[in-house]
Amino acid sequence: MFTQVPQPLVYAEALLAQFASLSRAADGAALLGDFVRGLAELSGCELTQLYLLDATHTCLGMNAECLNGILQPREAASLPADFNGEQLLQFALCQNRVVCLGELSGSLHETSFLPPQVRPWQSLLCVPLVNQRKAVEGLLLCASHRHIDLQGFADSLGQLGSFVLGQLHLLQRLRRPVGESLPTPVSVPSASGYGLIGKSSAMRQTYSLISKVLHSPYTVLLRGETGTGKEVVARAIHDCGPRRSQAFIVQNCAAFPENLLESELFGYRKGAFTGADRDRAGLFDAANGGTLLLDEIGDMPLSLQAKLLRVLQEGEIRPLGSNDTHKIDVRIIAATHRDLAVLVSEGKFREDLYYRLAQFPIELPALRQREGDILDLARHFAEKACAFLQRDAVRWSDAALDHLAGYNFPGNVRELKGLVERAVLLCEGGELLAEHFSLRMETMPEDTSGLNLRERLEQVERSLLLDCLRKNDGNQTLAARELGLPRRTLLYRLGRLNINLGDFDG
Repeated sequence: MFTQVPQPLVYAEALLAQFASLSRAADGAALLGDFVRGLAELSGCELTQLYLLDATHTCLGMNAECLNGILQPREAASLPADFNGEQLLQFALCQNRVVCLGELSGSLHETSFLPPQVRPWQSLLCVPLVNQRKAVEGLLLCASHRHIDLQGFADSLGQLGSFVLGQLHLLQRLRRPVGESLPTPVSVPSASGYGLIGKSSAMRQTYSLISKVLHSPYTVLLRGETGTGKEVVARAIHDCGPRRSQAFIVQNCAAFPENLLESELFGYRKGAFTGADRDRAGLFDAANGGTLLLDEIGDMPLSLQAKLLRVLQEGEIRPLGSNDTHKIDVRIIAATHRDLAVLVSEGKFREDLYYRLAQFPIELPALRQREGDILDLARHFAEKACAFLQRDAVRWSDAALDHLAGYNFPGNVRELKGLVERAVLLCEGGELLAEHFSLRMETMPEDTSGLNLRERLEQVERSLLLDCLRKNDGNQTLAARELGLPRRTLLYRLGRLNINLGDFDG
């Protein structure tokens, strides 16, 4: 660790002294101030800074700064959530990578986060700080007017910074008054942060999970029923994160046969196959620096799953017809409405890829689990539809709102959006009425006293089959798998209950 620093033994003794000194800090402010002063002494740099993420992991604030051996007073201000103009900080934070530059003044890097000085800044070291859960929680920064190699300090200073994070959390717990309950985790309460609609507890939990992964490079797996808004959430993660200025690309893995999907993702070289008359970049290259959403990942062929695993592990791809690989920097978000664990047990999905994709899973709630959100979403979709049709806004009748609130929405948000858009088209006046909504209510008769046990069971079975078919967009194979039935048995039951398959898409 110390082989690349001048006078390794002297440095090791000074580092040990810093650990001992910081362990005795009495409060958080003193700890952070002593830390940046210690960084200056260890690195020999004129400037040291400490940046920490806030509780929501959406804002990076400068918590301490030491310039020429003097602590600099700073107001509690934060950089923007997307770090506009702070590309070096953004890269180190989101990629969990050390940044070391020795010719800063002659580079094209934007360094507005460094205080202006008469002499230009020449050398810079930026090290991510990792907490006990292996999550990046902040950055330490050292800068000098001299041309010096700071790379050798990165490991030891990073470990010192992680120790300081642990001490900071310990001091915060110790200073909490006796009997005071633990603070409630900060969650995004509404749509303002991520462009999502809903204030239910299920959606607040989703916002909280998004905030945890927004500024990390982890792969996200979005799970949930069809129509729950997986693509919308993926775009929110991209648009509110540090890659927002780069491309966001969506590929449905079920939309192409295997050979076409491979060339679509990886690209190809001229002559790779019949019809390949020129080089063509794939979607991984097109999304370089940005985000690639792989929708319906459960339908990806096994042979392609192995190639995707290599992309996730090595960060490199090889186009069809090429012998060379090249590096890419793409954040991958996967989405599926299928249970990948079941597919793994059936041998239809690679177990190693499953665990790699499920690095940070987010389960999106079904609309029926989002108490109170149906009406907010309905009003939002009605406003959007009116703006698209260039007509005056419509009012909502109480009967229409009650009608929607009592529906189960097996197609989730996608179904609600379609129903509201159709209702706006049907509405000739200025008020949406219950009759403008064609809801397929599968309700039990109020009076079932005249039915025997078999007839009542048939009603329950019919309702279950209809809900499952709608959730799977009429796909009989997927519905049979979810119900644990052979496909032939499902078809028999549908015929016996007079369920018309023509009512479904599939």
